[in-house]
Amino acid sequence: MRTEISTAAAFVTRLLRAAGGVGEEQLRCFRECLQEAMHEHYKHHWFPLVPSKGSGYRCIRINHKMDPLIGKAAGMIGLSHERLFQLLPSELTLWVDPFEVSYRIGEDGSICVLYESPQPGAKVAKQLESRTSCKEEWRIGRSSPSKSYNMMTVSS
Repeated sequence: MRTEISTAAAFVTRLLRAAGGVGEEQLRCFRECLQEAMHEHYKHHWFPLVPSKGSGYRCIRINHKMDPLIGKAAGMIGLSHERLFQLLPSELTLWVDPFEVSYRIGEDGSICVLYESPQPGAKVAKQLESRTSCKEEWRIGRSSPSKSYNMMTVSS
């Protein structure tokens, strides 16, 4: 569970870093707070023998309202929900399941895998960094070739 949670928290932290305006110390604290919140939230809903069981409960979602786990971690570093909506994609789904972490930006976006264990229960896990289209998707804010999503709005 720790690897999956760490991967998911690192991803959300990278989204905040890419948007700019959040200091490195704040980002470090955010990541730690998000990991702790996720671990506490998932501890009784983690089923390695049936990885899809509880998937909806472990889903992190931003869609016209802020996910409470992200909101809680952001509050710990002084970021409001309004600021988070400016910094993060307006539609983000992040699935944190045993042996796999994946995400989708936009309702019609591709599902991209961030982490996957080669086989359930295997000790060796691999980070999937070679999926350039998915890896770049969150940077450029595109959900599919036909639709573009802006990831952030900067106001002064």
